[in-house]
Amino acid sequence: MIDFVQSLRLWFAPQRIRDEGDTPDYRFSLANERTFLAWIRTALALVGGGFAVDQFLPDLRWAVRVGLSLALLGAGALCAVRAVNHWVRCERAMRRGEDLPVTTFPTLLSLTVAFVAVAMVVVVVLGLAGT
Repeated sequence: MIDFVQSLRLWFAPQRIRDEGDTPDYRFSLANERTFLAWIRTALALVGGGFAVDQFLPDLRWAVRVGLSLALLGAGALCAVRAVNHWVRCERAMRRGEDLPVTTFPTLLSLTVAFVAVAMVVVVVLGLAGT
């Protein structure tokens, strides 16, 4: 829990990361930043997909439309939060000379997107339109 609180503080004061360990090769820090930006792009795409389902598929049953939209919007929000947390954790690990942190988040995100995709296929194939 203490490690999480310290990581959370670094979200809003990233200059404090310099207090930990040694400065890694800049290429690694820049690669970590590119990974962060890729996660943010993914989060934006998920949020956009959530709005698209809600706005452009009005013929879907309300519960189906809202459920799929909320799944995508929630995944986008979690992805954005996870991006900054992962960036901080990786930067700290590199500075400390530790192994990079592992996470199951990519698996959870993939399963969420796959679930929404399968649900959309079912909706399209079965024609679950109607209000």
